[in-house]
Amino acid sequence: MDIKNNILETIGNTPLIKLNKITKDFPCTVLAKVDYFNPGNSIKDRMALKMVEVAEQEGKLKPGGTIIECTSGNTGMGLALAACVKGYKCIFVTTDKQSKEKADILKAVGAEVIVCPTNVLPEDPMSYYSVAKRLALEVPNSFHMNQYDNLANRLAHYETTGPEIWNQTDGKITHLVCTAGTGGTITGTAMYLKEKNPNIQIWAIDVYGSLLTKYFNTGEIDMNEVHPYISEGFGEDFVPKNYDMSVIDLFEQVTDKDGAVMARRIAKEEGLFCGYSAGSCLQGLMQLKNKLKKDDLVVAIFHDHGSRYVGKIYNDQWMMERGFLDVKTFKDIVSGRAGKKLVTVKTSQTVADAVGLMKKYDIEQIPVMKENEIIGAVSENGLFQKVFNNPEIKNATVESVMEREFPVVDYLTPVEKIGSLINKENGAVLAKDEKGDYHIVTKYDVIQSLAK
Repeated sequence: MDIKNNILETIGNTPLIKLNKITKDFPCTVLAKVDYFNPGNSIKDRMALKMVEVAEQEGKLKPGGTIIECTSGNTGMGLALAACVKGYKCIFVTTDKQSKEKADILKAVGAEVIVCPTNVLPEDPMSYYSVAKRLALEVPNSFHMNQYDNLANRLAHYETTGPEIWNQTDGKITHLVCTAGTGGTITGTAMYLKEKNPNIQIWAIDVYGSLLTKYFNTGEIDMNEVHPYISEGFGEDFVPKNYDMSVIDLFEQVTDKDGAVMARRIAKEEGLFCGYSAGSCLQGLMQLKNKLKKDDLVVAIFHDHGSRYVGKIYNDQWMMERGFLDVKTFKDIVSGRAGKKLVTVKTSQTVADAVGLMKKYDIEQIPVMKENEIIGAVSENGLFQKVFNNPEIKNATVESVMEREFPVVDYLTPVEKIGSLINKENGAVLAKDEKGDYHIVTKYDVIQSLAK
């Protein structure tokens, strides 16, 4: 029988999957090392377990102890899994930049989570680095894992990730592409692969706002390079000790937007529901594809699962608010109306009045107003049926024949969402603009916007 003794025995041996659509114009084969198949849904499971094992061997982590770590979420998940099996407590310090889903997941596996501000220097007492160090001094029988400077981080990838990729490609890999954060994954994997074949190219993908790229190119730590960025899980404002820049051949930076958009493409076009860093990794590779040749075999590291980012890069509203998503919205549809006011009818007006407005403005849907509030609607189809059955109803008040009010959505709601709300019961959708004025969109507006 093939039975695992505990969840930790399922870490590693993740699949290598060929990319087909996004990289169809590449001169060579591109493979993704998809590490969200780990039990904690990220590559960080590997180094988390290794750091715990080394700490135990060195006597730094004792029975009943508390694991303390500053984490963007994934390392915390790996440590929490190890803690569950081995009987440790966990306190994790993260930043307010990280997705809420990550913090919730950590809490679900029994960890205490402390959130710190992102936009502070590493040495600031409020930074998540500083808070973790302080807790390690204050909490009895605790150990600060410090994934940034703990060389067990890169050792995990030297012992597992590197050998797996080498064996899965029969030693034919020519390029490794990986986002650069703590340095553990890219350095440890590169050290193993370079030992096997020094000609293998190691390409690190960084984000604008991180100082790693300039440090690699010049050896200078330039804090002027550092500014806030939205990308999660990679990029740094200092140089962790896990780095050995001699095994890295090139650094390439990508924008927050390009990484997020590419992650969504990976999900839709390749069926791989990955996190932010996977999108950035492949985007960086796209920017470097002219350096590749026909017989090259590229392996890109896809670190974690998209479920950690459903409130961010996989949320249309979040993407649009940051200008990352170029989609038509309610606002786009009504923007060409040159300030025309919404045609409404009062509850006290007659059905004949409503029909007259429909003819005058060549419209089919009219919201019903009462004391400046929309409380219902009348439609051409609805009124036609009522008037046909009882011609005298044209003298009745609108309030006596009105249908339920149209749905009200956000002014930046995507066209696709609006279309799904318009049906037999709801002939239109309303939204308020920045001034608080109502606007209306009908199915014909949606059709015309999509046809442009």
